[in-house]
Amino acid sequence: MTATRETIEVTAGEVAAELKRRGISSDEKVTLTIEPDLFPGRRESRKLVIAAGLTDPDIDRLIEQAREEVAPRLG
Repeated sequence: MTATRETIEVTAGEVAAELKRRGISSDEKVTLTIEPDLFPGRRESRKLVIAAGLTDPDIDRLIEQAREEVAPRLG
């Protein structure tokens, strides 16, 4: 039997759930390809933000807050 390659695009946090959904057990070997960051400084910036004690929900909240503050100035 010849194995076929398949590309699945998910976030890192979704990998295990996606493999489980596809019936791939945790002891089976898989190969992951990690795409390079589109924004080179993103990974380093994220480390600094996490080191400062912020979580993803904190970051999302701060981004939304900044959008709301800027929106009135745009129109």
